[in-house]
Amino acid sequence: MALLAAVFTCSMSSIFFKYMTAPSSAAAAYRLGFTVLLLTPAALGAKKTRRELFSLKARDVALCFLSGAFLAFHFYSWFESLNHTSITSSTVLVNTEVLFAAFGYLFFFHKRLKGKEIAAIAVTFGGSVVIAMADSGGGGHALYGDLLALAAAFFTAVYTLIGVREREYMSTTVYTYVLYWGSFLTLLVLNLVTGTPLLGYGAIDWAMGFCLAVFCTLLGHSVFSWCLKYLAPTYVSTAKLAEPVFASAVAFVLFGEAPGLLQTLGAAIVLWGVCLYARADRSA
Repeated sequence: MALLAAVFTCSMSSIFFKYMTAPSSAAAAYRLGFTVLLLTPAALGAKKTRRELFSLKARDVALCFLSGAFLAFHFYSWFESLNHTSITSSTVLVNTEVLFAAFGYLFFFHKRLKGKEIAAIAVTFGGSVVIAMADSGGGGHALYGDLLALAAAFFTAVYTLIGVREREYMSTTVYTYVLYWGSFLTLLVLNLVTGTPLLGYGAIDWAMGFCLAVFCTLLGHSVFSWCLKYLAPTYVSTAKLAEPVFASAVAFVLFGEAPGLLQTLGAAIVLWGVCLYARADRSA
């Protein structure tokens, strides 16, 4: 149930970003800046959490920062893809991370995927392909946006796999706090290198950045990190593929991006694939 709630809140990311006027890297920095600010009282307020935080080994801090860097690249690539292709296609493609996560889980954690799990992933990916075929973005930039979304999928798969290792013995609060600091600092460097200003935008950008931090990061990505202690990364990644269904529905209401027959069919296939994987994972 927690995973389902996180999938829904994360599906709002594309909606909030559509209201922003700031460049992708600045928008991502706003999101992580608010996240770090809001999480600091929880990370430093409790004695147990402070003790764990200040007793971390250098290796763990380095891995969390590395994970945060990949998360930063994910946010930047995905936000930028939304400037070139439709919400539906971008959200679908960015959630194909399950394929990257499955292979990473297979090779780096020496875990075997059962036939039912592979079949469920295939069904879910097939549904994503059907939705992508109905791309409403169009134009010469759509392919570039699709490629950026795929790159974002790879980055978030790496971030997830690192989280699997660290969450074996780190609490959710400490892990995500260090992770988000790494992501925020990476985005600050990215904006500095690209010469992107962080100030000078409207109040809507600050408001949407705050919403992204609360709903999509703290109530979304943080819950995903919590789930990694109890669920397989491929299960978490497969469940995320339901995001396009929610995002497409909200995009239709707010922006008039009406889903066609192919998009509706693809959404149904995606949900079917998620249910199949959930059943296969539970039986395993």
